[in-house]
Amino acid sequence: MSAPAIGRDAIAGLIPHAGRMCLLDTVVAWSDGEIECRSDSHRDPAHPLRHGGALAAVHLAEYGAQAMAIHGGLLGRAAGAPVRRGLLVTLRDLKLAVARIDDIAAPLVVRARRLLANPDGQLYAFEIAADGQALASGRAGVIHPEPASPEAASSRA
Repeated sequence: MSAPAIGRDAIAGLIPHAGRMCLLDTVVAWSDGEIECRSDSHRDPAHPLRHGGALAAVHLAEYGAQAMAIHGGLLGRAAGAPVRRGLLVTLRDLKLAVARIDDIAAPLVVRARRLLANPDGQLYAFEIAADGQALASGRAGVIHPEPASPEAASSRA
């Protein structure tokens, strides 16, 4: 991975989430096949996914999904295409090593690797760690409900 770091303002332009639901703070690096992001949002007492004062580890899947969306947006922009809306349609093999994450002092390191891609969607593997400790991993699939371009739409007719 070699592309330059990207901050929160640029990230917000690549995903549909706004405000505190934009969970990732920085893209550390990215390439055609993978992305690495960092976040401290899990320690925010006003985190929008907190329930009963705690932030459950299952929400790490959303961190992984946002890294995937950012990666897709960056790839699209690099190709001169607009950012496309995606829908998370599968979440598989989710492994959680902790029950909650709001009590983790270190920043989250979120890595996503694209396994398969076509104009209609992608399949990614993701891993999330903090201070070298694995917290979560899994695979997720995304589809794009709108065609990539008018040419792609006409080829399906």
